[in-house]
Amino acid sequence: MRSMLFVPGDRPERFDKAVASGADAVIFDLEDAVAPERRAESRRHIASYLAKSTHRSVPLWVRVNPVDSLDALADVSAVVVGRPDGIVLPKAQSGADVLRVDHWLEILEAQAGLAPGSIRLLPMITESAAALLAMSSFARLPARVSAVTWGAEDLATDLGALANRDASGRYEPPYVWASSLCLTVAAAAGVLAIDTVDTEIRDVAAVESRARESRRSGYLGKLAIHPSQISAIHAAFTPSADEIAEAQRIVAAFAAASGQGALRLDGKLYDRPHLIKAERILAAAAR
Repeated sequence: MRSMLFVPGDRPERFDKAVASGADAVIFDLEDAVAPERRAESRRHIASYLAKSTHRSVPLWVRVNPVDSLDALADVSAVVVGRPDGIVLPKAQSGADVLRVDHWLEILEAQAGLAPGSIRLLPMITESAAALLAMSSFARLPARVSAVTWGAEDLATDLGALANRDASGRYEPPYVWASSLCLTVAAAAGVLAIDTVDTEIRDVAAVESRARESRRSGYLGKLAIHPSQISAIHAAFTPSADEIAEAQRIVAAFAAASGQGALRLDGKLYDRPHLIKAERILAAAAR
């Protein structure tokens, strides 16, 4: 999933537009984008839309409220009957929060007649100082967790920061650290890493530039808050023709090298890490 687009759960008139936006997945939001007094109504809108969406062009996810809130279990219970493709769990404080939601989903899937593990889970793992200090607890995750992501806005609030970026638009050190921890946890847990949102909705060049930096760092996709960001994100996370051609040469060279661990190609020395990178590029291109 190169892009996952948020849409407020209390704006059902936007649901079809979000699905048709070109995003690789849509996330119906029950958390930050919805006022507490509108959440019950939003659950009904989302559950109804999910139930009607039996032939989906893109995966449909739901961001619920944090596990320790009064809304969390009500959110999950309300939408499981509509068979969402996944649940986004915000403000996870530790791996225990992820396990708790995993257990909820096991029970609710059984009650709804769904296959165990059919609803995936995407935890947001860096939205508080406590979560950063508990990062190692996310290294072993339930099988339904397909990726992890991070958040800079809530982390800035928790840290008492006035902003999370400097004057040039680059993240300040605490948020670079949080992003690095997200990438590290994803690698340790064997899941994908999805980068956080950009708040710019008009400066798409800035969105694309940051998305390219994200891909170089190891992210395989990015969250989006507006349809205008989708094309820029896709441009950044889609392998170029030159990347594909180089990856094909590397894979072909290793295939012809009869088990060699290292080889020379185009005046450069390549070994197994280069082969793995090339295979990932071709897999991304195929997707």
